[in-house]
Amino acid sequence: MKVSGFSFCRNAVLYDYPVAESIRSILPIVDEFVVNVGRCDDGTLELIRSIGDPKIRIVESVWDETLRKDGLIYSQQTNLALSHCTGDWAFYLQADEVIHEDDRPRIVEAMKAHLHAPEVKGLIFRYLHFVGDYWSTNPWFYHKAVRIIRNNGEVESCGDAVGFHFKATRQYLQSGPHEWLALSGGRVFHYGWVKDPKTMLVKKQAMAKVYHGDVPPPSEARLYGMKEFEFEDYPILKEFGGRHPAVMQARVAVASRRAPRRNRWLNWRFYREVARRGFRG
Repeated sequence: MKVSGFSFCRNAVLYDYPVAESIRSILPIVDEFVVNVGRCDDGTLELIRSIGDPKIRIVESVWDETLRKDGLIYSQQTNLALSHCTGDWAFYLQADEVIHEDDRPRIVEAMKAHLHAPEVKGLIFRYLHFVGDYWSTNPWFYHKAVRIIRNNGEVESCGDAVGFHFKATRQYLQSGPHEWLALSGGRVFHYGWVKDPKTMLVKKQAMAKVYHGDVPPPSEARLYGMKEFEFEDYPILKEFGGRHPAVMQARVAVASRRAPRRNRWLNWRFYREVARRGFRG
């Protein structure tokens, strides 16, 4: 069994993505790791090179700046990295996603168990979305996504690169028959919302252009009137008491909580959100 890791990134240093930690988190269980690095001048390419592992293969690209709708540039760049993968399985991580070392044995076993089951097209991961700091998770974000796909050319990244679909029919993997997917036994620690408020605001403004071009919708226009990003749901987020992946320990050690937070069960806003979005954990 051969396993390829793959990812894409651009301006990872500018936007404070833990991309080096992301890559390192699965290097022990992949045979190669393809990183598509978009042209930028913030030191991202040098950061990837500094990891210094022979498994890493860097593909340099130039983003099509005219593709500024619905985040499609993200799936395009993901598929560019995927096209260079040579493994039986392709293990996708975005630049702000990290795998826990405790989960790696289960993930490997899942890949081995389904290697010769062609009906299984992908493996599902459970998500932990950290927001504001390393002690707070948002239970209302999506709970699962495909992060390992069978690398036989049938499946590709779609939309804004959250999921995958079949090339021929464009049917979304997670909406198909249950036998298409199997559990990976792994968790994805998603740190895309753990940033300094000023850095978070710059990142969100850049993303708004990727999704909507130069004329953001009213829901996004308020981003341009802020001085720093407002983590509005912070008081009602779920407390995380577990252990972060080892590769993240250096970041966690120098971090601090964004603000004091009382028990969310004592906050009336929590019940308002449960009524609006349901109880998700």
